[in-house]
Amino acid sequence: MELTDEFKRIGIRLRQEGLIGAVFGNLSVRGDDGFFITRAGSYLDDPGSLVIVPFSGPMPPEASSEFRLHREVYRKTPHHAIVHAHPPHAVAISLVRDEIIPRDSEGEMFCPSIRVVEGRPGSDEMAANVADALSLSGAVIVRGHGTFAGAKTLDEAYSLTSSVEHSCRVLFLLHSWEDRRL
Repeated sequence: MELTDEFKRIGIRLRQEGLIGAVFGNLSVRGDDGFFITRAGSYLDDPGSLVIVPFSGPMPPEASSEFRLHREVYRKTPHHAIVHAHPPHAVAISLVRDEIIPRDSEGEMFCPSIRVVEGRPGSDEMAANVADALSLSGAVIVRGHGTFAGAKTLDEAYSLTSSVEHSCRVLFLLHSWEDRRL
């Protein structure tokens, strides 16, 4: 399967699951001398041609605005693929928590602790904070912004993204139910 087809397949899954909307989010895969990333403003379920970003030097202007973050994650971690999404429950919970501890069995297994970090989208601060978090775990949430998952493959990073949202949805439902009991 070609890399563009792989990006599209993962983008379709993210869209179907409600983990992205419109042109939110981006995907990348590490290459030998750089990485392949989605274009700025592209739909992940139909990303078109990919952009090659070198590990150092100037950035192609058509690359996603999150290129700094992807570059920093590849510099600091062994991850070969990154999925950035905007799952609504994860984003909502990130506004009130600094760490998310899943209570569901899959979340406990795959993401036992999910850090929430700060940083303005596209900033060096966000890039450093996410890269530091992904050097310790497979997934992180940027407060009020979205999730980043790093793994060996896009499939694995997608699965982590889905798991984070599932765990956050379970926590939301659990707390809604507990509030009704009071």
